[in-house]
Amino acid sequence: MAENILTDGINLYKQKAYTGALTFFLSLPIDSGADRNEIAYYLGLCYAKLQKYDDALLYLEQVVTSGGKLERVLQCRFLLAVIYAVSGRRRLADFELNKLLETGYMTASVYAAIAFVAWEQNDTAKCLEYYENSLRTNPDNVTSLNGLGYVLACEERDLTRALSLCKQAVNSSPNSAACLDSLGWVYYKLGLYDDAKKYLEQAEMLDRENEVIANHIKMLHKAGR
Repeated sequence: MAENILTDGINLYKQKAYTGALTFFLSLPIDSGADRNEIAYYLGLCYAKLQKYDDALLYLEQVVTSGGKLERVLQCRFLLAVIYAVSGRRRLADFELNKLLETGYMTASVYAAIAFVAWEQNDTAKCLEYYENSLRTNPDNVTSLNGLGYVLACEERDLTRALSLCKQAVNSSPNSAACLDSLGWVYYKLGLYDDAKKYLEQAEMLDRENEVIANHIKMLHKAGR
């Protein structure tokens, strides 16, 4: 019976109704009989999806330290690393990512996350190295296709390859604002402003609050487009 108590909340999460799922899991009474570690896992996921990162960290750390199912612990460790990275806690991100590398878990994604952290730290050489490592492990990793293409464009290195990588990323994730932005940025660097405008505007429509996309649009306008 206890294992069925969480079904409605889990279904809400799978349907991407994250606020509803969060409300469900938070409202469960202490004496519901549900597995507390299972509740912590879904609370961490919901908070992460809603970008409430401090709350997500609280619950994801509970799962990591619980000694529960290995696959779930590793998944939560990876999410911890990503949250630490995007919130600027890079040393903690490095710690979690290195722990994951030791296990061989999701190697391509871990390499991509290390590359992202390196880029945020202005370590371009390490960033490029780890994106390349990721693509050697999994040539179809969208995060690394997009990331490597974007970094090559920013550094104005091998723009032909950057264009190819970003096109592959958009083909795999046509509704990704990040991928569309990167492709538009490559076209901008190539001086192909009409193509740049097409993709940057698509990216802006999908994510109007993104400062990077907004800045790329401004730079395009400065170029007279």
